[in-house]
Amino acid sequence: MRSPLLTATLVLALTTAATTAQTRIEAPDNSYKVEQDVQLGRDAAAEARKSMPLLRDGQVTSYVEELGQRLVAAIPPELRHDEFRYTFEVVNVRDINAFALPGGPMFVNRGMMQAAKNEGEVAGVMAHEIAHVALRHGTAQASKAAPYQWGSVAGAIAGAIIGGNLGRVVSGGTQFGLGVSFLRYGREFEQQADLLGAHIMARAGYDPHDMANMFQTIEKQGGSGGPEWLSDHPNPGNRYEAINREAQSLRVSNPLRDSRGFDRVKAYLGTLPRAPTTEEATRRSSRSTGGSVEGGDVRPTGRVEAPSSQYREYNAGELFTVSVPSNWRESGSANAVTFAPEGAYGRVNGQSLFTHGVEIGTARNESRDLETATNKLIDALRDSNPNMPRRGGYQRASIDGRPALRTTLDNTSDATGGPETIQITTTDTRSGNLVYIIGVAPKQDFTSYQAVFNRVTQSIRLHE
Repeated sequence: MRSPLLTATLVLALTTAATTAQTRIEAPDNSYKVEQDVQLGRDAAAEARKSMPLLRDGQVTSYVEELGQRLVAAIPPELRHDEFRYTFEVVNVRDINAFALPGGPMFVNRGMMQAAKNEGEVAGVMAHEIAHVALRHGTAQASKAAPYQWGSVAGAIAGAIIGGNLGRVVSGGTQFGLGVSFLRYGREFEQQADLLGAHIMARAGYDPHDMANMFQTIEKQGGSGGPEWLSDHPNPGNRYEAINREAQSLRVSNPLRDSRGFDRVKAYLGTLPRAPTTEEATRRSSRSTGGSVEGGDVRPTGRVEAPSSQYREYNAGELFTVSVPSNWRESGSANAVTFAPEGAYGRVNGQSLFTHGVEIGTARNESRDLETATNKLIDALRDSNPNMPRRGGYQRASIDGRPALRTTLDNTSDATGGPETIQITTTDTRSGNLVYIIGVAPKQDFTSYQAVFNRVTQSIRLHE
C-alpha cells in the first residue's frame, strides 16, 4: 500500500509540474496486441530471472519498488495500459545498466544505483525505461520486420532489449541475420523515451535535468558499464542538450533529488561484497545449471571459399525458390533465410551476422508503395548501423518479372571491423509484403561477388 506521505508527494508533484510547450509524444504504429506485450514480457522476465543474480534484500527492493510505482503513477493517462503490470527488481551486478521488458517487468542493476549522485538520477533512468514500455517500443520495433513466429520474435525482442551477455542467454538460438537490427531501439525511439521520460519525471516531482546528468555520467564511464548501456540505448543525437531543452518547458517546484531512503540504500550497497560484472554472473549461472553461455564474440574466420560455379536450388516453402552456389549453406528463421559459405557466419554482441553471402526475407509493407517500404527497410538497418551511407539513388531492376529497386550502401562490418558493401534489392509480393535480397561482401571482394548476388536475385521465383 502506498504511504500517505508518498500519496501527498505525488499529488503535489502532479499539481506543481505545470508544463508549457512540451513536446507531444505519440506511440508508434504497432501491429501487436497489448496482451501480447504482457505475455512476451512475462515469458522473457522468467527466463531473465533464471540467469541473473537478483538482490533479494527487503530494504533495497522495497525502495526501488516504491520509486518505480511513483513514476508509473505519473505516466500520462493517454499512454497507460491497464493490462500492464510494472514490477521492479534489482540485479546484483556492477555494470551500469537497466532494462524494462514489454508489459512492465523492469530490472535495475546495482551498479546503476551506486553510480547515481542522487535519487533524481536513478529516477531518470527508470523513467526512460518506463517510457519504452508505455510507448510499446519493443513490439513496435518488431512490427517493422517480417511476421516471425511468436517464439522467435519473443526471444529476439527480449535479447535486444536486455542486451549484452544476458541478452544472448535470453534470446537463445534465435536466428535473424541482418534482420535482428529491426529489434534494436533506433534513435527515434530513444529520443521518444528521453522526452517522455522527462515528462514522467516532472509529473512525479523530479527535475528532468537529473536524467540528462545521469546519461552524461554514463557516457563518460569506461570499462564494463557505460558501453553496455549505450550499445542498447544509442544516443539519438545531442541527448544531453535535448533533455535539458525539454526540461525548460517542465516546471517543477521543489524537485525531489535526495531522500533519506536513497542515502540509506546507497550507503548499504557500499557495505556489501563487490558485485560481479554481468558477464561473470551469466558464466556462473551457466556453470550452476549445466548450460553454456558464449564467453565472447564468435567472429567469422574471414577465410571463405570462392562461390562455386555450381548452383543448387533451395525451396523456401510458401515464400520462394532460389538457386545459390552449391558451397553456401543456409541458416533460416521463420520468414528469412541466409546463404553463406563456411567461415562467413559469426555472432557479435548477440547478433547473428555474416561477412559474405545473401539474406532473403519478407517484411510488412503497410504503405503499399515499393520505394516507401524500401526506405523504411534501409532506415531500420541504419538505425543500428549509423555509419551506413547510401552511395546513390535507386536503380530499376526486376525480380521474377516484377518491378524491383536496387541500391548499394557502405558499412563498417560488425564482424571484421573493416569496410563492407551491401547491395539491397526489393520488390512486392502479390499480398503486398516487401521481399528483400541483401548481398554482403567485404569492400575489396564486392566486385567479384556482385555478379553472384545478381545471379541469385535473377533465379528467385516468388510463390505469392
